[in-house]
Amino acid sequence: MKYTTLLFALFIGFLACSSPQNHVTLDTDRLIADIEYLASDELEGRYVGSPGSEKARTFLVERFTENGARPFQGSFEHPFIFLRQGAELTGVNVIGSIAGKTDSVILLTAHYDHLGIRDSLIYNGADDNASGTAGLLAMMDYFSQKQPNHTVVFAALDAEEGGLNGAVALANDSSFMERVVLNINMDMIAQNEENELYAVGTYHFPEFKPVLEKVETGDINLLFGHDRPEDGNQDWTYASDHGAFFRKGVPFIYFGVEDHEHYHQPTDEFETVPQEFYKNSVQVILDAVIAMDYFLFN
Repeated sequence: MKYTTLLFALFIGFLACSSPQNHVTLDTDRLIADIEYLASDELEGRYVGSPGSEKARTFLVERFTENGARPFQGSFEHPFIFLRQGAELTGVNVIGSIAGKTDSVILLTAHYDHLGIRDSLIYNGADDNASGTAGLLAMMDYFSQKQPNHTVVFAALDAEEGGLNGAVALANDSSFMERVVLNINMDMIAQNEENELYAVGTYHFPEFKPVLEKVETGDINLLFGHDRPEDGNQDWTYASDHGAFFRKGVPFIYFGVEDHEHYHQPTDEFETVPQEFYKNSVQVILDAVIAMDYFLFN
């Protein structure tokens, strides 16, 4: 009996050591500072190809370097050319990685571009998508200190507005995409009066739902849906950058909120972001990334 009890205790101890943490904390002060800068007038709405976009890119490269991320395929900056209304434009993705225990990749994405200046008004895009970009940096902060199981590639994508162009450019890198086992995309994760955050994609990949349901969510209501064909205009399967990777057969989970009064409006400012919801939202997503990293590794 004592031997059986000892074995049981050792087994429980093994599970405790081999399972991911249920809850880890992030640097919320840095998170808020990052979203405030990315959504500031200085960056003039981060329109692709603009001086404000270049300032955002410089900031991102500095933060990637600070966290010890490795340049992706030899460089943090990855230009690409695309067409918009018949004109040829150049966007630049900012991409880095943190090595895991395996070369298999979890790809974390968030677009950093927004609408720029229209009719003399700056569209700063605090929720869309300074929120996801600052969240991406928070994930990098964490994994720079705690090695993930998978190699994590952090991609701040350009020119999402108007066609997912940065995501398409990266998705066309077939040699890299063969290593990607999951894309987790963050787009609009900071603004919801009901404390609701959606994890989209479990209709297509139901094996992920039990993993996400076990994530500690605190005050956040983590909801599922917006991913069925019958949802019509509310099917978000291709609504953001994850759509470009899904078209290549990459499993995805997209975190985002419902559209709100500030969506694509000049009022989408840092000052209108409910900071506690935003902090909690990024915390839930970080815990979900850790849980998925463990689930796909074992």
